[in-house]
Amino acid sequence: MAMCLDTVTTMEPIVTRVLQTYHARMQRALDHVDRHLDDQLDLETLSEVAAFSKFHFHRQFTAIFGLSVHRYIQLSRMKRASFRLAYREDQSVTEIAMDAGYSTPDAFARAFRKRFGQSPSSFRKSPDWEPWLTAFGPFITARNKLMQRVFNTTDVTIKEVPPIRVAIMEHRGPPATIGTTIQRFIRWRKAVGLVPRNSKTFNIFRCDPRTTKPSDYRLDLCVETERVFEAGNEDIASSTIPGGRCAVLRVVGHTDDLETAALYLYRDWLPQSGEEARDFPLYCQRIAFFPEVPEHEAVVDLFLPLR
Repeated sequence: MAMCLDTVTTMEPIVTRVLQTYHARMQRALDHVDRHLDDQLDLETLSEVAAFSKFHFHRQFTAIFGLSVHRYIQLSRMKRASFRLAYREDQSVTEIAMDAGYSTPDAFARAFRKRFGQSPSSFRKSPDWEPWLTAFGPFITARNKLMQRVFNTTDVTIKEVPPIRVAIMEHRGPPATIGTTIQRFIRWRKAVGLVPRNSKTFNIFRCDPRTTKPSDYRLDLCVETERVFEAGNEDIASSTIPGGRCAVLRVVGHTDDLETAALYLYRDWLPQSGEEARDFPLYCQRIAFFPEVPEHEAVVDLFLPLR
């Protein structure tokens, strides 16, 4: 019996390495989809990228993600189209339809309405995010749950951060409706000239969505600026993110869900580090934004304030 237990113990690291390698190969395929959404994507190319047999790749993909390759690509293109409709007013619906792989705006409109219950034009004016999140449930699960990133202590650096003067628009209410607040925030930023290329973007996470009633959830959308805004002016107020020591974790790719990174900082890194958290919430700086960059190239720095 002792020999059997020893064999199992010896095999565990080998099995872990094999699974990590398998995970990395599938990740290459997903990143290739992100990078080539405007190209013809076929099973043969994706199987070569992942170094899997083209005869079995489709079944492997579906078994892991619960989505066919074709469905995954469709949802990837539709997610980018949705973000462009909501947040990129410089692109017409026709341009967005073509980029999503549809031959005509009417074909795109029919597919969009069938999936989300709104026309593209209606979604652009007033997105209903709850049906959108429901429709993307399998896609979100595939990317953020089944392909969770693994962090380690070398990914975290401790930095002395200066105080940051910001203008804040507060989101209060269910996390599912954050998209509407983001849309308002983007429009306000454009109106006052505080666009991302010349002013840094931050989010302050005021509470944990897992333990907070949806109606009480709070998130601050912030832009760095020395200009002073009074509360009540477009729901914008001036404030300061306090300076001090912070643990900083960079997250690259699919940065709309930072739960895994936040859990790593609080559950794993903080107890092992011997550090203590300061009395200020977790916050992040959004450095590269989807859909301005492919989703796997989006970049966020997550800050955990320390004493």
